Amino acid sequence: MKTLSSRMRLPQRPQLAVIALAALILVTFFVSLGLGASTVSYDRILPTLLGHGTFKDEFVLFSIRLPRIAVTLLAGMALALSGSILQGITRNELADPGIVGINSGAGVGVAIFFLFAPIDVGTFVYLLPAVAFASALLTATLIYLFAYKPGEGVQPIKLILTGVGFSTALSGVMIVLISSVDRVKVDFISRWLAGNIWGTDWPFVLALLPWLIVLVPYALIKSRALNLLSLGESSAVGAGVHVQRDRILLLLAAVALAASAVSVTGGIAFIGLMAPHIARALVGPAHQRFVPVSVLSGGWLLLLADTIGRNVGGADGLAAGIVVAFIGAPYFLFLLLKKPG
Repeated sequence: MKTLSSRMRLPQRPQLAVIALAALILVTFFVSLGLGASTVSYDRILPTLLGHGTFKDEFVLFSIRLPRIAVTLLAGMALALSGSILQGITRNELADPGIVGINSGAGVGVAIFFLFAPIDVGTFVYLLPAVAFASALLTATLIYLFAYKPGEGVQPIKLILTGVGFSTALSGVMIVLISSVDRVKVDFISRWLAGNIWGTDWPFVLALLPWLIVLVPYALIKSRALNLLSLGESSAVGAGVHVQRDRILLLLAAVALAASAVSVTGGIAFIGLMAPHIARALVGPAHQRFVPVSVLSGGWLLLLADTIGRNVGGADGLAAGIVVAFIGAPYFLFLLLKKPG
C-alpha cells in the first residue's frame, strides 16, 4: 500500500522540470544582479548579500536590483498561473489575461486611480492591486457575458475575439484619459502601456506577495476541478464538480492574479499564454503537474525579458513587455493558425 508521501510525490518528469526551471531562475537571478547601469562585480555579489559589501554595492543590490527582480519574478508567476487557470476553465489554449482584455481592464482602473485619486504615496502602493482587481473583474464579467451562450456555456473563440475587442476599446479609453493630463503623468501611463517594470521598491513586493501566497495553493487544490473542466462541462458535471461555482471562483482567482501583477509591472501580455504551453509540453496536461511548472516558467520568462530589456536599447533600455511581445506575438499567431476550427 502506498504511503501518503509517495502518493503526493511528483512523478520523475515533473521533478526534473521543476529542478531545471529553478536552476534557470537562479542563474538568471545571479546574472541580473550584476548587470545594469551600475554594475556590480560578480565576485562581490555573494559577499555583499552576506553583509560584507561596500556601501555602493549594498545600495545597488538591496535598494535597486533585488526588489525589481523580486517584483518581476512574482509578477511573471502570477501571470502564468492566471493564464493556466483561464485556459483550463475556457478549454481554450489561446486564452491569456493580456490577450482577452483583463490586463487592459486593470490598466484603465490603475490609470484612473493614478490620475485622479487624491491618495498619498504610501497608501497608493497597497491600494493599486485592489483597484486593478476591481477594474479587471468588471472587464472579465462583461467579456464572459458576451462570450456566453445559453445551453452551451462560454464559446472559446468568441471569448478570444470579445477579449481582443475589449482590449482595443479600453486602449482607446486610455488614450482619452491621458489626452488632458500633464506630461509627467502621461509618461507614466505610456511606460505602463509598454510593460515597463515600474514598481521596483520593496513595498511593491509586499503588495504582490499575499495574492500569490493565497492563490497558488488554491489553484493546486482545484487541480482536479480544472482537469475536469478542461475536458468539458458534461464530464465535470458527471464527476460531481459544481461547474458554475468553481468556474466563477477560478475566474476570480485568475483575474486577481493578473490584476495584481499588471498593477506593478504594466501591461504585459503573452506570459500567461506561453508559460502554460511550455509546462504542458514538459509534463503533460494534468493541472496538478503542470501548474507548478507553469508558475516557474512564467517567473523565469519575465525575469529573463526584464534582464535583457534593461541592458539593451540605450540608457532607458527596452520595456520587458516589448521584449516578451517580440517572442509572444509570433507564437500566438503560430498557435492561432495551428488551431483547428
